[in-house]
Amino acid sequence: MAFLAMDDSFIAGLPKAELHMHLEGSFEPEQMFAVARRNKADIPFASAEDVRRAYRFSNLQDFLDIYYRSADVLRVEEDFYDLALAYLKRAADDNVRHAEIFFDPQTHTARGVAFATVADGILHALKDGEARFAITSKLILCFLRHLSEAEAFATLKQAEPYFDRIAGVGLDSSELGHPPSKFARVFAAARSHGLKLVAHAGEEGPASYVWEALDLLHVDRIDHGNRSLDDPRLVARLVAGQMTLTVCPLSNLKLCVVKDLKDHPLKRMLDLGLRATVNSDDPAYFGGHVNANFAAVAQALALGKSDLATLAKNSFLGSFLGDAEKARHLAAVEAYAAAPGTNRIRREP
Repeated sequence: MAFLAMDDSFIAGLPKAELHMHLEGSFEPEQMFAVARRNKADIPFASAEDVRRAYRFSNLQDFLDIYYRSADVLRVEEDFYDLALAYLKRAADDNVRHAEIFFDPQTHTARGVAFATVADGILHALKDGEARFAITSKLILCFLRHLSEAEAFATLKQAEPYFDRIAGVGLDSSELGHPPSKFARVFAAARSHGLKLVAHAGEEGPASYVWEALDLLHVDRIDHGNRSLDDPRLVARLVAGQMTLTVCPLSNLKLCVVKDLKDHPLKRMLDLGLRATVNSDDPAYFGGHVNANFAAVAQALALGKSDLATLAKNSFLGSFLGDAEKARHLAAVEAYAAAPGTNRIRREP
């Protein structure tokens, strides 16, 4: 059966923000090998293609095992600078105007890399990236949920000198068995310092984890949130509060959260009035950056021009930008969507 899909050129030119991207997950195999050689670090792969062949995951933990092993080659400030700048260039190529980037300091401090080494390298790149690529950004520190509350508190303490340059804290890593409630006190402490709060919830974990993120962590945004659709009362809560969901379609496919993108809940989320967005999660591992995610769901779910524009507008509405900056970006999306020549379609088999 045929359906009409937007031409990918519409997606390419669409102004957008990315709100869910793990910096360590943007570590392309070629760059990984270059950094490993520079640092004389061992890597358990023979080639970049060997790395890519290992990217066959049956669940989140399969991915995390290789993710942490690959991050081991990141050792000095230059490594984190190069990693962040490479992502910003790639995002700018996808017409990302603003990015809110996750990083996992515990992945590195556990190996003896200083918090300052990680943060200084990334922040330097974010500053240079804005000057070079005209992309603004904010940095979000994520706690690894498979580690303890005490370790999260220690990381928050290490971050104190950077509270003026870190926008918020998040919660990632292995979801099952590590509910948001485990970190309620750490999130309360972060909130007392004026930091924004986000958390992964409802990716592999149940809808009850989303409730906990809302009621116990008091998050400003939900990362993933797919399982929210299991609970109509939760959906109504999210719609009423206009809570942003940072959805990651190709990640969901690669990690077997959905078996086929045609079964992905993104279109249903939009139809229900949820403020869903499209993001790449870990683009080096999951098959593409943000435009690849837009294009994949546009085709699989027969999304139209208005759906794609809504997703782009949601990305700015859900960002931690100020009201004036949001308004400027929203106007740019609306102007682009209304411009002649942006409504080309192609027929797909």
